[in-house]
Amino acid sequence: MTRISRALAVATAASLALAACSTPNKSGGPNATASASAQQSAAAKGDGTLTIGDVLPQTGSLAFLGPPEFAGIHLAIKEINDAGGALGKPVVSIDTDSGDTTTNIASQSVDKLLAQKADAIIGAASSAVSKSIIDKITRAGVIQFSPANTSDEFTTIKDNGLYFRTAPPDKLQGRVLGDLVVSDGNDTIGILAMQDSYGTGLADQVTKTAEANGGQVVARADYDPKAADFSADVAKIKEKKPKAIVLIGFEETAKVVQELVKQGLTADKFKWYMVDGNMSNTNYAKDPKGTLAGVKGTIPGAAAPTAFQKRLLTVDSKLTNYTYAAESYDAAILIALAAEAAKSDAGVDIAAKLADVSKGGEKCTSYKACHELLKAGKDIDYDGVSGPVEFNDAGDPSVATIGIYQYGADNKYDAAKALEYRKGDIAG
Repeated sequence: MTRISRALAVATAASLALAACSTPNKSGGPNATASASAQQSAAAKGDGTLTIGDVLPQTGSLAFLGPPEFAGIHLAIKEINDAGGALGKPVVSIDTDSGDTTTNIASQSVDKLLAQKADAIIGAASSAVSKSIIDKITRAGVIQFSPANTSDEFTTIKDNGLYFRTAPPDKLQGRVLGDLVVSDGNDTIGILAMQDSYGTGLADQVTKTAEANGGQVVARADYDPKAADFSADVAKIKEKKPKAIVLIGFEETAKVVQELVKQGLTADKFKWYMVDGNMSNTNYAKDPKGTLAGVKGTIPGAAAPTAFQKRLLTVDSKLTNYTYAAESYDAAILIALAAEAAKSDAGVDIAAKLADVSKGGEKCTSYKACHELLKAGKDIDYDGVSGPVEFNDAGDPSVATIGIYQYGADNKYDAAKALEYRKGDIAG
């Protein structure tokens, strides 16, 4: 079944909910609240005003990703409304916090957004957080659109045709990182990965690629990110003395780094590699200068162009990190364009048009230009700041770019300058 037919099936299911007191969830258990049925009905019908909510990290282990993601959405909403809005009205934008997996903040935020008639919700940044809220969002007939989820699980997850993302699945980032590690001359590799869908999935792909290219993962520790101490995990890696150490995690990586240094596995003796979840210019600010010198890492997406960065600064003058800003911006633009193409703000109607506006029509690169083409009855192909997007049937971008970055002696990497970019086909 295609995503369009799955999305339309949701509309039918939502209308049936009007006559029922409960609806089944994935495990077959009841959802017996009248408010849930009311939210589902409202989302299925729409009210003529496109409302885009977001569930993104203001707090928690990925809080450093919040500012660029919020800025991307705010800039997009401003440009959409400056161009006349969507469906003849200004788009309504509502910000909420996602927290992380140690809290229930994301679920509470989703409840708030559904009560305020959100038609689409952008977020979460964390794959694990998104997994915790995807049922609640999609059961309500609302689109969930993440700018930063990279877990491979979302390609096949049950989503009623309502989950999309502008970030590529980790099978591409994992392939690029695994290839990079081996091509840098490392034939033995140790992996320290947080134990969740993001960490273990990415570690699996890095292992597969590295070993296919002649490398060997001689030690791997999948750790609890909430652990108070990582000494045993690091000791497991130290015992095998790998040439390269791959660090896959979030904010807790700062503590892992301190333990690596404590046990003598410093970046000047072993080659360290990081990923988008821990490539930060703030988490390692307190470490001695040179701690991360030469460390490489991968971040999905092309660098935010200089002109785009300047536009972002008009909505957040304090912005210093641009990771996933472009993907967040494109998510909001695509939702508005799909609403225009569908002539509806209902989530299921928008979902049925998202793939259409992302490929196969007349090229356009701004909301204003694309909007004018739609009003003229043209089929459009929006090429975004983050790339061509072009959704496949799973709601993933079919082609994506991975940037490779390197830390300097100041324990920072230049977010606007990559060592190189590698493009790949998601299905490859």
